[in-house]
Amino acid sequence: MRECSRRHLLPLSVAALSLLLPAVSFAQDGKAISLFKVVSVKDEIVVGLSADELGQLGGNDAGAIARALVAKGTLTLWQYAVRKAANGDLEQAPLRKVALIAHDSLRVEPYSSPLKILPHE
Repeated sequence: MRECSRRHLLPLSVAALSLLLPAVSFAQDGKAISLFKVVSVKDEIVVGLSADELGQLGGNDAGAIARALVAKGTLTLWQYAVRKAANGDLEQAPLRKVALIAHDSLRVEPYSSPLKILPHE
């Protein structure tokens, strides 16, 4: 392997690993918010869950959300979207509560964002 190629492998490996982990941000009140992308045949949305909410689902990863959705049939979660803060910075913020209905083609995956993530209620 050429030296040039080796230098570029580590950053690519780290970037690939970061795709497997949800973005987590600690709000001012100390609550961690993890973001996940919910992908369906029709569209995709980003949802955010606190550490407490993930714990109630039985885990802290996308699998916990998927298992809970299959077991319960529906879940109500906070949808997140990018918005501008008062100072002009972009941030991930709660938009509205949405209901997810279990479906064979639904996929839940970790979502990473470089933006500040705001807590929801």
